[in-house]
Amino acid sequence: MKKFLMYFIMMAMVLLVAVSGSNAADSISASSYKAGDIVEVKGKIAPGQDLYLAIAQQKMFAPKDTNGAFEIKRLKKDGEKEGFAQDTKIPPLYYLITNVPEKFGKIDKKRFGGPSVLMKKGQGIYSTTMFYLKKKLGDVNETARGMLGPIKSDEQWNFLRYANETGYGINTITKEGSKRGKVDIFSRTVITDQSSGNYWDKGTSVNLDKATGDFTVSFKSFRHTPPDTKFDVYVNSAKIGDYTIEKNGFWMSKGFRYMNPLWIVIGAILVGTYFSMIGAAGGMLMAAFQVLVVNTAGPVGINAANVLKPSNIALTLFSPLGSFWRYAMVEKRVAWPVGLSFGVGIFIGSIWLGKYVSAILPMKAYQEWLAILVLLMGIKTLMEMTPKAMDKRKNIKAMTQKFNKEIAAAKAEGRSAQMGSIEPIKTGLTDYRFKFWGEEFQINPLLFAFLGVFIGIVSRSFGIGGGFLLVPAMTTIAALPMYVAVPISLIGTCFSSIGSFIGYLMAGYLPDMTLAIAIIIGGFAGGMLGSRAQKMFSEMTLKVVLAVTLFFLFFRFFKIEIWI
Repeated sequence: MKKFLMYFIMMAMVLLVAVSGSNAADSISASSYKAGDIVEVKGKIAPGQDLYLAIAQQKMFAPKDTNGAFEIKRLKKDGEKEGFAQDTKIPPLYYLITNVPEKFGKIDKKRFGGPSVLMKKGQGIYSTTMFYLKKKLGDVNETARGMLGPIKSDEQWNFLRYANETGYGINTITKEGSKRGKVDIFSRTVITDQSSGNYWDKGTSVNLDKATGDFTVSFKSFRHTPPDTKFDVYVNSAKIGDYTIEKNGFWMSKGFRYMNPLWIVIGAILVGTYFSMIGAAGGMLMAAFQVLVVNTAGPVGINAANVLKPSNIALTLFSPLGSFWRYAMVEKRVAWPVGLSFGVGIFIGSIWLGKYVSAILPMKAYQEWLAILVLLMGIKTLMEMTPKAMDKRKNIKAMTQKFNKEIAAAKAEGRSAQMGSIEPIKTGLTDYRFKFWGEEFQINPLLFAFLGVFIGIVSRSFGIGGGFLLVPAMTTIAALPMYVAVPISLIGTCFSSIGSFIGYLMAGYLPDMTLAIAIIIGGFAGGMLGSRAQKMFSEMTLKVVLAVTLFFLFFRFFKIEIWI
């Protein structure tokens, strides 16, 4: 009887292991890790079984949890299309580590980049691969389907696919994208041993002895996992424990990233200096810096763009302020009637009309029309530098010659070059004339007020200052020299930044304050440096820099950046 009882107990334990797929020997190497550390799980499953290790963030997210005005509408609309409800909950960070990833999806090609107007859905000029989850939970075999931890329903599976395989889902919910260049392709969900050679499996090790069931799994935790994030660990459907990811650096709560603010200040100084010299692309370059270096993401439930844009405005507002004292008060080369008319138009466009236009016009089409516009402006800017064009604009040619003589004399005498001042001749709503370096220029302030409305709409939509349109418009349409166009542009960007920022506040979106303060400090310092550095460069050099910037924006808008 005693032997029978012992035999019965042993059989029950074997059966328990077979059913649960794990035993008490399963262990997590630590109870807490710093973000970016290697997490290791060891244990034993039934011999012959495949391994399914589900690691799920404890705090779940459902579309109804967001308080973003734009996100509420978008997630409801996408949910109806993709098959998830407003109360469907998933872990924002979720990983399924297994030796049989093919049971949950497949590896296939992914094309991206290039103008959408010339390409059908699924096409692009760049090519990579990604892991596609099966379209329906029912397509996963029954055994594997039971190994997903907290993911149990069809709606959860649909929401998981959406959150990890669409750009909007990644930038709103998961915040962890597998990138190619600066483009988020998808977010890692199903991963396996790095010997696969797939870029999303890098840093993951899966060692399974199917004969004994012994396994050791290690993977690199997400470097930007929020502080004090708890994860549950499931081995073949049975929860074996949990661990916590702790803080690893300076955490920006709305930027949702670890980043030393000093790097942001340095980046803002560089961008602010460049911006204040040519009066253009400061917002675009700061946005690129946030995407490529800072990786501004926004908290779970808020799309990254709605934190990036308000933070970005800090540069296009404070960098001009840093340079404006010298341009306006010291060197007196601000054409106030034109700058103020620009400013009023931009303010109207950015705070009022911008929200209606950007809501109606699809962003892809919007960007691509702008790409064509900036390309034409870039070409026009270069054409203005030809001898034929310079002969037609004798006032700019004469001014350039005078300024070049002053630069040469200052260099020979070991002093700073003196900039000319604006001398008003006539001030009117449609006719403003002034002299600069003894040459007369004429401009229509009312015309540029209407142009300002259009630029204000653009600045609101992109969270930028609009200088990349302002400066070439003044140098091509109004035939103004760069030394006069840049200070006017900075007035306009101040107005557009104020209008755009008020618009975001009215919609309920705030910047990350640490990020914004770092940008303000760096942008202001860069503005002061840029205003002093501008006179070190000739009119022709500044135009070449402007043209190159416009061509950069053309590639940016058409998603054909050469660094991808």
